[in-house]
This record gives sequence, structure tokens and C-alpha cells, in this order.
Amino acid sequence: MHPSNFKKVGLTALGTALVASTSYAGEVGVSGTMKMVLTNEEKVDKGNGWTMNQSLIFSGSSDLDNGWTVSYMQNVVAGTTGNATLGIDMGDMGTLSFGAAGVDGPTHAWDDVMPTANEETWHGITGAKDGSDGLDGVNAFGYTVSLMDGLSFRGGYQPSSDTKVASSVDYGIQYTGVEGLDVGLAAGENEDAANTIENTVLYAKYAIDSFTIGVQDNSVDTQEANADRDFRAYGISYAVSEDLSVSYGISKVEFENTSLEDQESTGISFSYTTGGVTVSATHNEMDNVAGTSTNDKSGYEINFVFAF
Repeated sequence: MHPSNFKKVGLTALGTALVASTSYAGEVGVSGTMKMVLTNEEKVDKGNGWTMNQSLIFSGSSDLDNGWTVSYMQNVVAGTTGNATLGIDMGDMGTLSFGAAGVDGPTHAWDDVMPTANEETWHGITGAKDGSDGLDGVNAFGYTVSLMDGLSFRGGYQPSSDTKVASSVDYGIQYTGVEGLDVGLAAGENEDAANTIENTVLYAKYAIDSFTIGVQDNSVDTQEANADRDFRAYGISYAVSEDLSVSYGISKVEFENTSLEDQESTGISFSYTTGGVTVSATHNEMDNVAGTSTNDKSGYEINFVFAF
């Protein structure tokens, strides 16, 4: 979809929902989690590795007299406002959303979707490069719609600002029409203060019995000289039971700059849930962090999450 058409669709839908319709009494709810995290990383002084993350999610929704539904979500983490999103569900016409944060475009949201019981293979390694520089969802619009059974479209639009010299647009399609199969393709341009960054993402995952396997290829092309990179990842997860899952993954980042070595990562994860408590962990090892041959690291993360 052309950026101007995308913007017209968004503004038209928003205007129709907020002006032409009246709303009925809605519902507001609160949920939350308390998360204790232990992290450590080789060659990095973490000090006290224990941290706490308290999160409250305020959500509400209201039905309009034209059959649409307006919903709102506000995430408060340790007393600080986090993601805040407004969504308009237009039925067969799709869902339009806007967020101060959290409305990521598909190239960012799908930067690494390989099967894992906890985190990606590059998570928790300071300075690591991942597979995308996509639209980050700050003061951005999003749009999703089902095109047919098993095939959906997802788009993102972020207007220009004092840090982005032009508007950013990305778009993607996802196919889930075969049982167990999930395939996604996304592309877009992310504008920063100096360069246009073109991102592409392609992934495929397949679940059979208790196993899920996946492969992913991304590319980041930038106007900055000698700064392009390619990302390849593989992952496999196994559901031991309804409560316990384990996974293993590998990834590699190749740099256009020939003075940089390939960044190579491996990671294992697990997740165990009992009642309202989930314990999950990841241990990753990385060679040539950000392409530096003398910088090899490992790190781990253990999470204790209590839902209420």
C-alpha cells in the first residue's frame, strides 16, 4: 500500500469511529505481573544482578453503534508509563491502531521470531547486533487485516519528527493457512536523522507434534557507506509437557564491512509454569560481538514471573 493511501485509510477510519458514531458504556480492567530477574554477562560488571519489574496493565473497550470496537491499553512499569495504544476494530475492514509506544511495524516486530522458550540467541549480550532496524512503534500507526483465510496483511506508518527527517513505512504479509505452518514476509523503509534504512524480513516456522522448527533471513541496507548487514537464524523448541518447554537456537550476522568478522551466537532456553508462577531462563554465547574478533561473550538471564 502506498504511504499516502495508508494514511488516508487510517485518518478516514479514525474520523468515522470518533465522529460519526456514538459509544456505549465500556469496561475497564486491570491486570499485572511482578517479575524478579537475575542477569549476568561475561566481561561486564553487572553489580547486583537482581532487579524487579512490576507491571500494571490498564485496559478498556467500548462498542460503537456501527458495530466497531474501540479499545485502549496502558502499561505502567514500576510507576512509569510504558506502552500506550489505541485500537479500532473495524470488523472485516481490519484493525487500525495508534500508540505512543508499542505499535511496531512488521520488520521490527518480526526481527527474530524463531521458536524459543524464553529469549532470542542475541538477547542479553551488550553491543550485539540483531536482524532489523525497523519501525520502532513510537507515535506510530498500525493496520492489520485478514485478506482471506490464512492470509493477513500488516502495515506500519510513523510520521516524520525532529529525529526522523521523513515518514517511515513498512508492510508485511503472514500466511498460516496450513496447519502448523507460519510464514511471514515484510519490507519497509525506516528514516533516521542521517540515513534511509531499508529492511526486509523473511521467516518460516512449522509445528509438528511437540516440536517447532524455524528459519529466518533478514537484511538491513542503509545509505551509510559500508554498513549493510545480513542476519540468518535457526531455532527449534520442544514442549516436554503443558508446563515445560525447552529450545535451542543459532544465529549469524554478516557485515558488509570486510574488516568485521561474522557475529555468531548460540542459545538455550527453558520455561516452566506452575499455577500463577513462571520460571524461565536463557543462556547465550556469542563470538565476535558486533564484528569485533577479540570480543567473545556469554550471558544468562533467569526470570521469576508472578501473575495477579
